[in-house]
Amino acid sequence: MYRLIFLFLLYFSSLHAALVGSNFNNQDINILNELDIESSFITDYELQQSYSRYAKSNHFYKQKLSDSTLFIPIIKNILRKEGVPSSFVYLAMAESNFNISARGQKAMGLWQFMPETGKLLGLNNNLYVDERLDLIKSSHAATKYLKRLHEKFGKWYLAAMAYNAGEGRIIEGLTRATIDLYIEKNGTESRQKQVASYSKILNEYKSRKGGYRDLYSVYNEVKTWGVTPSIYTLLTTHKDVKRQYIPTETREYIRKIVALGMMNNKSFISDDDSHLLNMGNTNTAIATIQVKGGLHLQSIASAVGMSYADLVKLNLHIKEHIIPPFVKEYDVYIPYSRLSRYNLNKDNIGNDRFTIHQVKQGDSLASISKQYNVTLSVIKDFNKLSSGKLSPKQKLILPIVSELTQKLPFHNINNVKSYYVQKGDTLENISKRYNIAPEKLMKDNNLENSSLNIGDKLVFNY
Repeated sequence: MYRLIFLFLLYFSSLHAALVGSNFNNQDINILNELDIESSFITDYELQQSYSRYAKSNHFYKQKLSDSTLFIPIIKNILRKEGVPSSFVYLAMAESNFNISARGQKAMGLWQFMPETGKLLGLNNNLYVDERLDLIKSSHAATKYLKRLHEKFGKWYLAAMAYNAGEGRIIEGLTRATIDLYIEKNGTESRQKQVASYSKILNEYKSRKGGYRDLYSVYNEVKTWGVTPSIYTLLTTHKDVKRQYIPTETREYIRKIVALGMMNNKSFISDDDSHLLNMGNTNTAIATIQVKGGLHLQSIASAVGMSYADLVKLNLHIKEHIIPPFVKEYDVYIPYSRLSRYNLNKDNIGNDRFTIHQVKQGDSLASISKQYNVTLSVIKDFNKLSSGKLSPKQKLILPIVSELTQKLPFHNINNVKSYYVQKGDTLENISKRYNIAPEKLMKDNNLENSSLNIGDKLVFNY
C-alpha cells in the first residue's frame, strides 16, 4: 500500500520538477500526520510552491534557527509535555520568526498574543511585566490555547488555522463548506428551509450583525449532516467568490507551517549546520531562578557573572528591568551554564530594590519624593530628568529603602486590579462596587483623603 502511494506521489512530483519533486521523505509525511492532514496533501501544488519560495531563502531560515538554539529546545519540550505536535514549533516561527520581542499592531511576543487573549490565558500585563514576552509562560499559554482549539475542532491543522484567523472565522468557513457539500451531494429539497435559515445566520455573522452563539449553534447542527469538508475543500480558491471558506492569509499560513517543518529535514542543511536538525533533545539551555521582588536585573547579572544586556534579552517581559516589587518571588531566566554561579552568589546579591511610579494628574516631584521618602535629587538622577516637569502616565524608577518595602501594598501581583476613575465616581461608590473598604483603598493607593480626579489610576488587592 505504501509503495503504491509512493509511486503515485513520485509520478505527480515529476510533473513539477521545479518544486519539491521526489525530495519528500517519511519525515515530511510525519509532519502532515502530526497535524491530522492526509498524506496525499504532500502533492498540493500551492504547498509545493510555498516550499520552493521559502527554500530560496534558506540562509535566512537557517539563521533564524541558529539564533534560537537557546530556547527552541525549551519550546519543543513544552509542546511534548503538553501533548501538542512538535511541528507547532514552526507555528511560532510563522508568527514571529522566533523573535521573542516581535511586535504586531497589538499582538506581541513569540506567539503573537493579543492583549485580551493573553489575559484570558493567564499572562500578566501590568506596570512591571508583560508575560506575552515571557518565553516559557507564553509557550505554556500557547499550548493551552492550541489544545482548547483542538478539542473544539478535532484536528490540529484546524486548530492552527483558528489560531491565525480566529475561532469564529474557521467555524463560519467549516459551516459554509459543509452546507455546500451537502447540497452538492443531496440537493436542497430535503433541507431547503434549514439551508435558507442557516445562510441568513451566516450572512449576518459575516456582516457583523449576528453573534457567535447563533453561528456556533448552526455549526454544531451541520456537523451531524454526514459530510465533512477536507483540507482540500477548505483551502480551495473559488473564482469570482469574494469571501472564501478560509481567508487567503490563513490558507498560506497552514502551508507555511508545513513547508517550514519540511525544510528542517532537507539536504540544504549541511553538515556544518547539522545541530539544527536535532534541536529539542535537551531542555538544559535555560534555567529558571526565583528572585525577590524589587531587585534590578543589573544586580542579578552581576551575581551570575554575565552581561546585563544578555540577561535583559532573556527577560524581555520584565518592564524597566525591575522585578515586580509587590511579590515575594518572581521567575527570572538565566543560561543553565550560570546556575551554579548563581547558587554560590545568590545570598550576596545586594538589597538595592526599586519600584515604578506612574505619574497621575496632580503629581509633582515633591509629592512623589514625600510619598516614597526619596530625595528629589535621587529621583532626577535615576530618571535622567533635567527639570521637574512631569507628564501623565510617565514612569519613574525609584529606589526604595527596606523599611518602606514592608509598608508597600499588594504582596500578590496576580490579585491586583487596576481601575481608572471615571466621571461621577467617588471613593465610596467604587469601594461598594468592588466590596473593598474605603480605608483600604486609601491605604493601597497612598491617598491622603477621599478626593479623586477623572483619570486617576486606582489599584487594589483582593
